[in-house]
Amino acid sequence: MTAPLAVALTDTLAAARMFESTSGERLEGVALRAHADRVAAALAAHGVAPHEPVHVRVGNRPADLAALLGIWLAGAVAVPIQAAAVPATVARLQQRTKARFGVDGERIDMLAASAPPARPLLEGAALVIFTSGSTGEPKGVVIGHERFAGKLAVLDRLLGVRPDDVVLMPLQMAFIFGLWVALMRGARLVVVPKFSRDAIAHGLRDATVLAGVPSMFRTLLADGAPPAPHLRAIFTGGEILSPKLAAAMGSFANAAIYDLYGLTETGSCDFCVPPALQPAALGTIGKPTEGVAFRIVQDGAAVAPGETGELQIRTPFGMLGYFDDPTLTQSSFADGYFKTGDLARITPDGFVQLVGRAKDMVSRGGIKIAPLEIDHLLAAHPGIAAALCAGVPDDRLGEVIHAVVVPRAGAQLDQAALRDWMLARTEPHKVPEVFHIRDSLPVGGTGKADRRAVAALARAIAVI
Repeated sequence: MTAPLAVALTDTLAAARMFESTSGERLEGVALRAHADRVAAALAAHGVAPHEPVHVRVGNRPADLAALLGIWLAGAVAVPIQAAAVPATVARLQQRTKARFGVDGERIDMLAASAPPARPLLEGAALVIFTSGSTGEPKGVVIGHERFAGKLAVLDRLLGVRPDDVVLMPLQMAFIFGLWVALMRGARLVVVPKFSRDAIAHGLRDATVLAGVPSMFRTLLADGAPPAPHLRAIFTGGEILSPKLAAAMGSFANAAIYDLYGLTETGSCDFCVPPALQPAALGTIGKPTEGVAFRIVQDGAAVAPGETGELQIRTPFGMLGYFDDPTLTQSSFADGYFKTGDLARITPDGFVQLVGRAKDMVSRGGIKIAPLEIDHLLAAHPGIAAALCAGVPDDRLGEVIHAVVVPRAGAQLDQAALRDWMLARTEPHKVPEVFHIRDSLPVGGTGKADRRAVAALARAIAVI
């Protein structure tokens, strides 16, 4: 039986949909399907097994969608990896998945000689999306075909993307926000390989729908918005949308704004602030989307309206589980509700408002980053004795990463060399913007190293 997401994407291709890039690449639906068939045939010839994980390099190219479809048509599970990922990251993920095959465009790479172990969790799975975890090691979120196809149907009804829309999408398709936007309807999908004001300005000449995180819009509007003569809707999410930024965006081509909140684990877009709830709900995450239930709890009990607790979500569109980690999967739920780690309250108007994070995750430009992962990487530097990172508020990106590093005896550290060392070992968005070189890590009231003290140090320096 053909996988539901493959059926959905094939149906869109049958409508002669056009996939293109602001860099000039174009792939019409029929050609994309032919490309996908070649990928599927090549994987079959190599003996790919049902539900086997297959790595796919994603660089926001039209051919990336063909590669995804080819993997699904072959009955395998796609593991998206950013095209810009450094070799060390790719090697770590291959150690996790034990994948034999990697797909890049139409090229099939052999990554291992032997087949990976059978994993019952991957039966019916479409994707394994690796996302930063609070343990410092990326978590593999297993997304099911039927559940994700169900969420796409909900988003079709909620957002009203039309067959004649031109959707401009600078979001990375290695992450769930970019994936669902890419898989939605529309006459044309225009992807942006690398976000820049010039690339967006080029795409906005024809775009009717634009999807991005708030930091992108802050950058776009900083020097005056480029012309957008046909823009009618904006989809945003990944970080809190302030009323001030929403007002600036609302005047941008007079487009309707849909502010969305969700997690990879819950299938994305669990809450929405649609135009009908604005401006009253701006600054909150609004109300739950179709099929989603939530509760706000503290110490296992529901809190009273207006009080703060952890936001927990129950949805039929959530993940199948964490890849190779049944213990973490079980501990992440309570009574069928996913524990988001976000602290929230219900406003007097009945909207859900986030007030902080129980976890220490950094949201840099809408991308979630575990500071412990950066701590671990910095600790491997031969000249560093200790390191501690934290998110610091930033007007453009929402948050940026600051790192306090303690040199080993006799070691000489400087910002530029540390940045180059990090860039050789991880993605640019995980490299701290600022390194504070100190004799010791900052501590909190208990005498333990404290991330909040890192943020406080950064704020104190900014004031001086």
